[in-house]
Amino acid sequence: MSLHTQLQTYSVAIFASGSGTNAENICNYFKHHTFIKVCLIVTNNPHAGVIKRAEKLEVPLEVISKEIYNDVEKLTSLLKKYKTDFVVLAGYLKLIPAGLVEAFPARIINIHPALLPKHGGKGMFGMHVHEEVKKAAEDKTGITIHYINGRFDEGEIIFQAETNVEVDDTPFVIAEKVHKLEYEYFPKVIEEVILKYQRNV
Repeated sequence: MSLHTQLQTYSVAIFASGSGTNAENICNYFKHHTFIKVCLIVTNNPHAGVIKRAEKLEVPLEVISKEIYNDVEKLTSLLKKYKTDFVVLAGYLKLIPAGLVEAFPARIINIHPALLPKHGGKGMFGMHVHEEVKKAAEDKTGITIHYINGRFDEGEIIFQAETNVEVDDTPFVIAEKVHKLEYEYFPKVIEEVILKYQRNV
């Protein structure tokens, strides 16, 4: 490994639309990391709980309007302003524009609260997913971490982890089991993806 590679720092922008528990977990994981840092939290929801979390964590925050989101050039410029290398979607509900995928090839990562390709696609987020898992009488569910390709939940799978679903589990119990997997694995997989990228540059 060259000296240049050793000194390279990678900056991660987290996109979140909701409460931001995963965003906070990721920020805490990388807080004292030697070469990975969270440079920015982005939300499309001016009422999202992640806003207060960003303030508490003292991480820069951008609340983006529909106008900025629909203008790939403006959105890309915003990310470049913070020297973003990777984008992580942590409960982000908007479809990522194709232009942004092209600007960050294999560098936009999403987490989905089910074992894709099951229970994915437009409208499948949060409790909707866990309710569908319950309705389908699945005996397993879990998380899928995957690259973004411009279509909902269809990008290349990076990692999956499973948990058992018992017959009497409610959607809320299922959600708790899945959240534990998210908190345990998501930051580690982000780190592994960046390490793999680092080795290839």
